[in-house]
Amino acid sequence: MNGYKSLSKSKYLNGLQCRKLLWVSVNDFSRLPEVDEATQNVFDQGHYVGELAQGLYPGGLNVYSSSISENLREAKAALASRKPLYEAGFSASRLFCRVDILNPAGDEAWDIIEVKSATEVRDEHLHDVAFQRHCCKLAGLIIDRCRIVYLNKDFVKSGAIDPSQLFITEDVTDRLDEFSFGIEERIAEMLELISSAECPEEAIGQRCNSPYPCALQGECWAYLPEHHVMTLYYGKKLGEDLLGRGILNIGDIPQDVKLNARQQIQKDCVVCGQPHIDRAGIRAFLESLQYPLYFMDFETFMTAVPLYDGTSPYQNIPFQFSVHVIEQPGARPGHHSFLARGKDDPRPDFLAELKESIGPSGTILVYYEAFEKSRLKEMAAAFPEYKGWIADISKRIIDLLTPFRDFSYYHPSQTGSASLKKVMPAVTGISYEDLEISHGDIASLRYMQATFGNVSAEERNKIRKDLLKYCKQDTGGMIRIVENLTRESRRLL
Repeated sequence: MNGYKSLSKSKYLNGLQCRKLLWVSVNDFSRLPEVDEATQNVFDQGHYVGELAQGLYPGGLNVYSSSISENLREAKAALASRKPLYEAGFSASRLFCRVDILNPAGDEAWDIIEVKSATEVRDEHLHDVAFQRHCCKLAGLIIDRCRIVYLNKDFVKSGAIDPSQLFITEDVTDRLDEFSFGIEERIAEMLELISSAECPEEAIGQRCNSPYPCALQGECWAYLPEHHVMTLYYGKKLGEDLLGRGILNIGDIPQDVKLNARQQIQKDCVVCGQPHIDRAGIRAFLESLQYPLYFMDFETFMTAVPLYDGTSPYQNIPFQFSVHVIEQPGARPGHHSFLARGKDDPRPDFLAELKESIGPSGTILVYYEAFEKSRLKEMAAAFPEYKGWIADISKRIIDLLTPFRDFSYYHPSQTGSASLKKVMPAVTGISYEDLEISHGDIASLRYMQATFGNVSAEERNKIRKDLLKYCKQDTGGMIRIVENLTRESRRLL
């Protein structure tokens, strides 16, 4: 490639989302935050998926090199072999792309095979392939068909992974016309943009998270007040419209702007600085609870490629639970916990311990019941000996999210969210900031590091202690939430 700034397929996709992101990624890369652990884990799993997909086109040549110039040379030389090429790079007219798999088609043509660790084909994937086809053609290749290989969500592991069963291959050639239309103009505009000395300014809005969260969001959104209009409860479109009118703070939303009931509560709380409390609604929720009360929380991990027989891509595998129990009003809480050991499927031991921890009667409180119920349903299918018991306890589950999702209680510090990580500090003052593990995604990563990673026994023990502390805080905090709601419900108006 020449000395001019070039456009890769990843930069092209950046440019489709945001012109500022494109410019910064080329000209001022230091402004981009370091890739966090969760994102790096996604990348690592994507690389593994790509390696497995090469098994669909065996006997090929891997021409990958971290050096773009060497990758280009190796790919050019390998074309004569007429074998499948893995990670072949091509450049022309200041464009560069690296093709996951380039497969021979006939005597002279090639098929582009793009591998995705997703379970469906999305628009951004088609933009990706359209750019690759355009670049390869400019580089002199004859491109016949374009295919996207992605994970089969219905695949169930049974023994060794068979790539032909793990993946679905979809010919997208006929769908690319829509995504190729205007591509030359878009590319010309992007090349001109990245050659400019001036960084463009772009309006913020919903596109900052579509199709992916933008790495510059922290910088671009930094000027917004705490209660900015994009935190309106289920109000991203309205928030974007308000930003366009120069209205930043929820408290400044004009009276003539139509808000739904929950958004109006949110605005009122921002203005007065006090929580909204519907004592009748809270009492109705609390009266539905029956002692003994069980406070239950699961932690899970998932992988793109399933590890255990009977599981599927991205299936959540429970590895830890915390259960607090209060036998009767005023009783001291008891606590039961489980954290899997070893590399085997943790679910059999998980279920056995959970069954010992939950008695035959009483309400089981969780936060966001869809998650725990879904995991229980999956385990009932996998381990039918527990099917009856799981059906019984599932009927006893009540969602502690309910009074917060319904805005029976809303505190302005929740900033439009009813998640446990927002509700618990608002209602109880308990924070996750001092914990080594403060979020479910990090809990999953730490468990995988301790279980499958190359860590010392000392580090493994530390991770286990941190995991136990994190999960225990979830259920212990739920107790405090119920206690505080109970006090609020008894106060006189």
